[in-house]
Amino acid sequence: MANILFKALPSNSPSLFPEDIFAKIPENHPVRLVNAVVDRLNIDHIIGQYKGGGTSSFHPRMMIKVLFYAYLGNIYSCRRIEKALQENIYFMWLSGHSAPDYRTINHFRGKRLKGHIHSLFADVVRLLAELGYVSLKVQWNCNLK
Repeated sequence: MANILFKALPSNSPSLFPEDIFAKIPENHPVRLVNAVVDRLNIDHIIGQYKGGGTSSFHPRMMIKVLFYAYLGNIYSCRRIEKALQENIYFMWLSGHSAPDYRTINHFRGKRLKGHIHSLFADVVRLLAELGYVSLKVQWNCNLK
């Protein structure tokens, strides 16, 4: 009878040189585009809402990146975004391992972004057009019969 060979089981023990899992994110992945575009947005009007004192807050730029990437993936629930921040490598990379809970995400979206989300999306579309990812030409398709 022939010997049965199996691939080695992956070890859960820490390695001497841990692998950089973020290096596995391709250069052309949409998460990198969201990161680059949001880095170019002017968010001074949002930062100006914060008052000094108290505990430290998550940076609004990181929160915007997470929300926009979640929306890109049709994730709108704050609880699902929180779960993605804990389990999804792309969300972890985008947030720099920060993991705001669903209440924090909801507060940021409902209070800090209120009145600013439309202008931020317009700025994103403008930047994507400048980078050549989208066209602002009007497309017309009439299916009237």
